[in-house]
Amino acid sequence: MGSRSWSQVPHCSHSQSSNGRCIGKTASEKYSVAAPCYSCLSCADMMDLINVAILSQSFSSYHSIEISNSIGALSGQRRKRVVTIHVSDTQGNRVVGASVSVQQLAKDFPLGSAIASTILGNSPYQAWFLKRFNAAVFENELKWYTTEPQPGKLNYTLADRMLEFVRANKVVVRGHNIFWENPSVTPSWVRNLTGDDLRSAVKSRIKGLMSRYRGEFVHWDVNNEMLHFDFYEQRLGPNASLEFFDTAQQADPLATLFMNEFNVLETCADASSTVDSYISKLRELKEGGAVLEGIGLEGHFFTQPNLPLMRAVLDKLATLDLPIWLTEVDINHMFDHQTQAIYLEEVLREGFSYPSVNGIMLWTALHPYGCYEMCLTDGDFHNLPSGDVVDGLLQEWETKETGGVTDDHGLYSFDGFLGEYMVSVSYANKSTETTLSLDKGDETKHLNIQL
Repeated sequence: MGSRSWSQVPHCSHSQSSNGRCIGKTASEKYSVAAPCYSCLSCADMMDLINVAILSQSFSSYHSIEISNSIGALSGQRRKRVVTIHVSDTQGNRVVGASVSVQQLAKDFPLGSAIASTILGNSPYQAWFLKRFNAAVFENELKWYTTEPQPGKLNYTLADRMLEFVRANKVVVRGHNIFWENPSVTPSWVRNLTGDDLRSAVKSRIKGLMSRYRGEFVHWDVNNEMLHFDFYEQRLGPNASLEFFDTAQQADPLATLFMNEFNVLETCADASSTVDSYISKLRELKEGGAVLEGIGLEGHFFTQPNLPLMRAVLDKLATLDLPIWLTEVDINHMFDHQTQAIYLEEVLREGFSYPSVNGIMLWTALHPYGCYEMCLTDGDFHNLPSGDVVDGLLQEWETKETGGVTDDHGLYSFDGFLGEYMVSVSYANKSTETTLSLDKGDETKHLNIQL
């Protein structure tokens, strides 16, 4: 986080009024479609910007040129890096004409899906999942109503078995969730507790859950959807969430602790979860001492995705210098399969192209009855249109096996997506293989290989 003060308004570098609104641009400049200052705008301002674009008949060109047509190029700029391989002999002489082969072994960007206990013992489901995804989140199996349906009667059987599955297959897994502010999904016995009894129960929940799984989950959604609901604050006081974050950080300091919320990215129509509300709550927790290091945006789209709005929200949240994850992406089931696929592709491309988005999770756990809102496959693991979209993007965002020969300077270069690679080099009767970790960076990555 550097020296950033969380008491400062985390919007933009322009001059600001006391309420954090940008006064560094004129109204016409601020609402310019050509160069909008997204991080200065309130949610209402963002919608004004989009409406101005529509009324001026510039929306279609703005959408197609600045969003759709640029996303592929943006993805290449932000998720790829140039590598130059230097091949020499044991005397340090450059080797001209050496054969070079490059194969990507693993992707750096986490693209995953929710899974349910239905994956246990289900070989076709497991094979389908592992072929595609390098990240997972348990749909319901870690939630309090699952692990402790009655007071003191803990049951981690499903979560333990699911953890064994992802761990054995080297799949990154998010922890979802420790608490959920929505009383309708809080265990009934917890809803009947008050005062010290409730405080004791929540402390036991945090310590028991996180000590059991210490170091196993890269993230934890600490108190889910706290912008929409306030079950614990109503009963334990306004600092309840702050206490949850503090206790969670002590229980597992290796995990990144997240806020997680819906309707921040999806719409401006929900007054409870505007981007400014999210920033305000996050700043409140940080100023109270919470070790809160991740921004979770669920991404349950119940209307057509508004890509300019999505970009504007991401621009504003990116000023906080925290990793952003799209944590529960799906498209509402009221749309037909083909429309779901079209909208899903728009969201995934926008998220992948945005530099502060560090991972994307799909909310597509499969059950006999289907999925929460959107499935990628049918019950026989034949892709639905949305599954075809995911498969197409996974292929597009992967470096195809490539190769060639070193030039007159003993060099071979390629442009690859970030991740792990196997590099094979041969010349005459000599050959060697080495692994390459291609991490983020603006400069060319250099790899020296000696034959």
